[in-house]
Amino acid sequence: MSTPQQPDPRDRPARLAVGVVGAGRVGPALAASLQLAGHRPVAVSGVSDASRRRAALLLPDVPLMPPAEVLQRADLVLLTVPDDALPGLVEGLAETGAVRPGQLLVHTSGRYGAKVLDPALRAGALPLALHPAMTFTGTAVDVQRLAGCSFGVTAREELRLAAEALVIEMGGEPEWIAEESRPLYHAALALGANHLVTLVAQSMELLRAAGVEAPDRMLGPLLGAALDNALRSGDGALTGPVARGDAGTVAAHVAELREHAPQAVAGYLAMARATADRALAHGLLKPELAQDLLGVLAGEAHGIPGSSGASRAPGTDADRADRTDGTDRTDGTEGDVG
Repeated sequence: MSTPQQPDPRDRPARLAVGVVGAGRVGPALAASLQLAGHRPVAVSGVSDASRRRAALLLPDVPLMPPAEVLQRADLVLLTVPDDALPGLVEGLAETGAVRPGQLLVHTSGRYGAKVLDPALRAGALPLALHPAMTFTGTAVDVQRLAGCSFGVTAREELRLAAEALVIEMGGEPEWIAEESRPLYHAALALGANHLVTLVAQSMELLRAAGVEAPDRMLGPLLGAALDNALRSGDGALTGPVARGDAGTVAAHVAELREHAPQAVAGYLAMARATADRALAHGLLKPELAQDLLGVLAGEAHGIPGSSGASRAPGTDADRADRTDGTDRTDGTEGDVG
């Protein structure tokens, strides 16, 4: 008995011609994922050599052309340019008549909602804001990472189903974000993801300076466990000298950083202050241990430069702090990854 032949996704009648304006790390990956869903990439614009290489890698045989010509060919256009360039691009495309009525115009900026596409809306386009909450490398691995990736979706109510359907076709999970909440949503992602890269890179540099031959191998299990614990328990996952109130250890850290990596001092102090505030507010840092610690962080001891430091969180008391006795004490090998 022969196995029934599966239909080719390219034979679907509702497929769209897809264009990409801005062949950075995001656009080609999204277009490639839409191609897997049965849509047809037809044009891409890119200026730099790196953009052209990415387009050739992820969208082979798709022609490169100016943005206006991309819009002429495409039913669905992905505007994947830097945030600050997006408003001007949309206005320019609308003013020159490049936007066609009924054309789906999608931007991937986390900062903006759908209103930034109002000039195109007035020209008859259907505006969607679809932001993948993912970091991109510009390689084929990005297409795989889109599976299960959350997208911040903002669109007019009548376009909501279309927006969510596109996200699902790319393998993602739609998460509705109100227009006015887009900047806060984007700030949250930048705080968690972009700053994490900086922290990890600094940590690796310091470990190398301390003689560790494979800092990535040392950090991998630690950071993986810390991330998992944080996602599961939030502030309850805080460990390390700040959460314990070990002012002497924190002062020693800052002294070492001042001598060997002065560029890391400001970041260490800022994250330690934020950690102390959160540990106090959640009853993890005992108030009787906090004074010396906050003094160190404020620069009141050991000659450490700093600002006014963290403040005591209201409502913190010793009874709540005592809950951590015997449950959050380690030998210090777990590290303090902020």
